[in-house]
Amino acid sequence: MAGNDWINSYLEAILDVGPGIDEAKGSLLLRERGRFSPTRYFVEEVVSGFDETDLHRSWIRAQATRSPQERNTRLENMCWRIWNLARQKKQLENEEAQRMAKRRLERERGRREAVADMSEDLSEGEKGDIVVDHSHHGESNRGRLPRINSVDTMEAWMNQQKGKKLYIVLISLHGLIRGENMELGRDSDTGGQVKYVVELARALGSMPGVYRVDLLTRQVSSPEVDWSYGEPTEMLPPRNSENMMDEMGESSGSYIVRIPFGPKDKYVAKELLWPHIPEFVDGALGHIIQMSKVLGEQIGNGHPIWPAAIHGHYADAGDSAALLSGALNVPMLFTGHSLGRDKLEQLLRQGRLSRDEINSTYKIMRRIEAEELSLDASEMVITSTRQEIEEQWRLYDGFDPILERKLRARIKRNVSCYGRFMPRMMVIPPGMEFHHIVPHDGDLDAEPEFNEDSKSPDPHIWTEIMRFFSNPRKPMILALARPDPKKNLTTLVKAFGECKPLRELANLTLIMGNRDNIDEMSGTNASVLLSILKMIDKYDLYGLVAYPKHHKQSDVPDIYRLAAKTKGVFINPAFIEPFGLTLIEAAAHGLPIVATKNGGPVDIHRVLDNGILVDPHNQESIADALLKLVAEKHLWAKCRANGLKNIHLFSWPEHCKSYLSKLASCKPRQPRWLRNEEDDDENSESDSPSDSLRDIQDISLNLKFSFDGDKNESREKGGGSHPDDRASKIENAVLEWSKGVAKGPQRSMSIEKGEHNSNAGKFPALRRRKIMFVIAVDCKPSAGLSESVRKVFAAVENERAEGSVGFILATSFNISEIRHFLVSEKLNPTDFDAFICNSGGDLYYSSHHSEDNPFVVDLYYHSQIEYRWGGEGLRKTLVRWAASITDKKGEKEEHVIIEDEETSADYCYSFKVQKPNVVPPVKEARKVMRIQALRCHVVYCQNGNKINVIPVLASRAQALRYLYLRWGMELSKTVVVVGESGDTDYEEMLGGVHKTVVLSGVCTTATNLLHANRSYPLADVVCFDDLNIFKTHNEECSSTDLRALLEEHGAFKA
Repeated sequence: MAGNDWINSYLEAILDVGPGIDEAKGSLLLRERGRFSPTRYFVEEVVSGFDETDLHRSWIRAQATRSPQERNTRLENMCWRIWNLARQKKQLENEEAQRMAKRRLERERGRREAVADMSEDLSEGEKGDIVVDHSHHGESNRGRLPRINSVDTMEAWMNQQKGKKLYIVLISLHGLIRGENMELGRDSDTGGQVKYVVELARALGSMPGVYRVDLLTRQVSSPEVDWSYGEPTEMLPPRNSENMMDEMGESSGSYIVRIPFGPKDKYVAKELLWPHIPEFVDGALGHIIQMSKVLGEQIGNGHPIWPAAIHGHYADAGDSAALLSGALNVPMLFTGHSLGRDKLEQLLRQGRLSRDEINSTYKIMRRIEAEELSLDASEMVITSTRQEIEEQWRLYDGFDPILERKLRARIKRNVSCYGRFMPRMMVIPPGMEFHHIVPHDGDLDAEPEFNEDSKSPDPHIWTEIMRFFSNPRKPMILALARPDPKKNLTTLVKAFGECKPLRELANLTLIMGNRDNIDEMSGTNASVLLSILKMIDKYDLYGLVAYPKHHKQSDVPDIYRLAAKTKGVFINPAFIEPFGLTLIEAAAHGLPIVATKNGGPVDIHRVLDNGILVDPHNQESIADALLKLVAEKHLWAKCRANGLKNIHLFSWPEHCKSYLSKLASCKPRQPRWLRNEEDDDENSESDSPSDSLRDIQDISLNLKFSFDGDKNESREKGGGSHPDDRASKIENAVLEWSKGVAKGPQRSMSIEKGEHNSNAGKFPALRRRKIMFVIAVDCKPSAGLSESVRKVFAAVENERAEGSVGFILATSFNISEIRHFLVSEKLNPTDFDAFICNSGGDLYYSSHHSEDNPFVVDLYYHSQIEYRWGGEGLRKTLVRWAASITDKKGEKEEHVIIEDEETSADYCYSFKVQKPNVVPPVKEARKVMRIQALRCHVVYCQNGNKINVIPVLASRAQALRYLYLRWGMELSKTVVVVGESGDTDYEEMLGGVHKTVVLSGVCTTATNLLHANRSYPLADVVCFDDLNIFKTHNEECSSTDLRALLEEHGAFKA
């Protein structure tokens, strides 16, 4: 309610018109309420918590009405609107209390169950002892980097890093990003985060031990933005070269790399980018693979140099970084910048929008799920302040500070965590570049002097600001923020306007982004700016307040210098400030600060001790703090000196040292399969026998023939064969296979001539296909899968016979079920090049060398997806959860979910569902696992009759990226065939650079059952207008129609 000056006049108006209302003609509703006092009700029930913008407008209209009767009617209606607002407020408060109570109970229950599983005494962790950080729960502390407690130790460590040559990838997707002349404040997406990631990339690239840094963002080639945002690559030259490595390579340094994804030729808000994240991931994956090979040639002796870490910034980039981390098997870092759950809670408390309206506007549930996935996948979460951890991250299912301490205590004692993992939370304040800053160092007691006749003219922005002031020599109070309600600039203007001593002593400068026309600004920003202009007029602040329309990013240091030259003060009055980078910038220029007491400024003030913290809701507190610093010169000088003395602690070198020391403690990961030095041309179209022999050398140790199809099937036959016998069989099989390859050269030319079966010596065949079809139709064979397979085969029959087209079956079936399907449909396993089984938990290839055992499992795929796999600890928790889901009928309780040991595998725990309608939605299952620090991917499949639980970064879509990474299967030359709906991972198969064919009338029954109770609408994450997604025209689509559709959309040349 602060800042709504119309309240008093509104209350007075109600009192004025009250006695004049004719009792006989008064409102029936008011009479029915007896002694209803709108004034008292307004004061007691409404004045604490709502934004009354609409009511304000109504009051203005009522005030302008001349007719007493119409005026009374309008005021009466306002009373009822106020009553309705208050009722909604109470409703929201009750709902929030229920949500908080439910969340607390769920978390306590999950914590109890986790502690019960971890049966050892946890007294050390329960006491909250501080323990050494580890990146990988369950790992030994041997070989870890010790904590760095002194500058000398840090310097010694930095000297050791000079021999390293790290490749680091940063991701920041939204907004307009470039290295120079950043358009900060242009819109809500181009703010402090843009500056932070650019400066971080630049600073990291200048550090010893770092060879290359890539900042990946979106390429925007649109007439509405500058052409520079469409450039594929932009180098970020270092600010200085003092700390640069002696030896520089041609690809070293820091770069902005722009990946094209999303709507072509259009700049869109971050809320509209979610459907296009898979397209970015595919494009970024291609760039990283290529760059790893280039760096390998330069500094890796021919071996690829994989990223030391992929660091996502904000939820959209966190989601992308998680997928890239899983595809490449490299560590992931995450910085949230601002968090979705915190924003959701604030919006709900405001009461202006319902949960559905909030989600529709901000896509908030998709954002929250991305942040939860980032917690699942991250080795380390970097925050700016302790407040972010304690008050914001603790709102998430995937992070519990108490359980985290218990896990860390167990790690310290080298005790198993039973499959539970928690990311490390690290507070590393953002850095700043100080080399260009020269604080004003004049006589603090002298009057500031302006160089009117100086040979070096004052910066242009000084003139732009000082033209507003009648007395430009007075100290300047400076605020630099977007005209956003949460920045609280209206309260600042009101505090300034109502404090006469402050007005007499100081001027106020508001740098509120850039604007040409208020009418062209976003509604919220325009509303705030108009409110400020009205207050300037109301308090007659002309000559005292400056609000220039334009400024460049390069002008910002000059603005700080002007404020310091006038012995001014910088203020950040935001309701909540996640960090407050502008406070550090101001301190570096010698400005004392007044800042909100909510959020990051508390940590900054603790280090710098250069100002006063205030309650942003209390305008008197704000005015008093400003007046104190402006009026008391000795206090001003002390705060200025303290800031300059301690500001080096927030420099970019200090930030990067902390960053790299924490990164060094992360367990290094990279793709694990072995590569021969000469086997670099994986995408070669050559059919020489040496290629196949190299394949054998590569896979003979990494792929296993499946003699029984499934480990559980062997148990049915008598417990499985002896390990020595199995090893002997594998060796014999590989030997026979190699003999088959040796006989292949004389027939190699016939492959080009169309003899598809002569390719027996090639493995895997998919690496030489020109186009791959991935059949991911999620229904039973009798319900459309069989017909879909045959239709696709028939549509590309000619290319199939030539061997230029290959096929992959991606399904929730295990390998035994796939074998049964092939036999029942009289299909040959070699009709497919690969089988993605168990919803992405297993990957098999077809083999031409044994009719009885035609499947070969890729063991390195398991090593690629096993990150944070909970194993037996996860299985026990899943079994307990399944047992808790019952269907009560009278006094009887029937179990709804039953463990399916026969179809389970090492990296897929399967459960049968007896009654799909009774099972809680998939989001609840994921929530239960996350609360217990178990990281996994829960997939409801087969029309709700089965549940597969696989590693957190495993999926059918990720398996396709693995095939691209390992065998060079081009994703842009892949066609994915799906039904109208499918398993709960259905959305993952639609997006990306591949083309997607949706078969009309296939898999329609799963829509309501599996997707009705989603966390977010499918439309939030799938763009059905995408040119790469096309649907067959009708349910009776023939193979000829399908062929024509593929040609129409460029999958084949007509």
